[in-house]
Amino acid sequence: MRNVTLIPGDGIGPEVAYATRRLIDASGVEINWDVQEAGGYLIEKYGTPLPQSVLESIKRNGVALKGPITTPVGEGFRSVNVALRKEFDLFANIRPLKSYKGIETRYDNIDLVIIRENTEDLYAGIEYMAGDDVAQSIKIFTRKGCERIIRFAFEYARKEKRRKVTAVHKANIMKCTDGMFLNIARSISTEYPDIEFEDMIIDAMCMRLVQTPENYDVLVLPNLYGDIVSDLCAGLVGGLGVAPGANIGKDLAVFEPVHGSAPDIAGKNTANPTAMMLSGVHMLKYLGETSAANRIEKAIMKVLSEGNAKTRDLGGNAGTTEFTDRIISFL
Repeated sequence: MRNVTLIPGDGIGPEVAYATRRLIDASGVEINWDVQEAGGYLIEKYGTPLPQSVLESIKRNGVALKGPITTPVGEGFRSVNVALRKEFDLFANIRPLKSYKGIETRYDNIDLVIIRENTEDLYAGIEYMAGDDVAQSIKIFTRKGCERIIRFAFEYARKEKRRKVTAVHKANIMKCTDGMFLNIARSISTEYPDIEFEDMIIDAMCMRLVQTPENYDVLVLPNLYGDIVSDLCAGLVGGLGVAPGANIGKDLAVFEPVHGSAPDIAGKNTANPTAMMLSGVHMLKYLGETSAANRIEKAIMKVLSEGNAKTRDLGGNAGTTEFTDRIISFL
């Protein structure tokens, strides 16, 4: 039995987290769920949305499945997601995005993976006012950070039998930061002759993703570009409701859906748990439970392909509980 930290979160988090837990338990995988609370509602009690007990649990178990958490506005608290990434050096953000039959989009043949550097770039948050009328933000790239995310992308592609890695950059303008990222990508690519490599300027990449997304496989990007492009690609496959995510470090991993906490629909049994469930699928693969992960994904795909069995945001009329029950029935 494997110990896994489960962080339900807030808003719709507990609903989609419970649905995912039910589904994974129904698959037969034996997991001891170490449930931990985190969210804005804990600030009054602990003075922080991320109690120390949560960090200790993740460090102890090595793997966490996390629901969405609301970032308090105007209260001086940083994002819980950002805090976890920095605390555990979760340098690789993985967002697999694929087309599913039954979800209406403009495309039906997308199967690509965004691998985003998670700790550097403008998101390092080094900014200040240089006088009353000038604001400056410093873009930080390190050789270590570039090398490990690019090598991670190639190793991921090889492990998952992917055909191509595309490095995305703006090295034509930012010749030091993005230039270093590109040069390192070109150098590392020579170590992987079995994987096709190309590079693409970020603006051209966005255009081509909406023109011919089927031409791309694994994209590796610095932090800011990765954040933007991953949401763009989520839009290509039906939105954030079907977009799973993972944050991977050297010895730890936190799996979570890309979407927010949607407090306006919390507690109404209307939340779509698909992204959380698919995040659970990738967590099971990380744990070596590939057979169960594949069975769960096939069951999800079966229900998504049905008419009214989907949640309302996907064009059906099922509630969160009914949607989950239906998926479990196909295991």
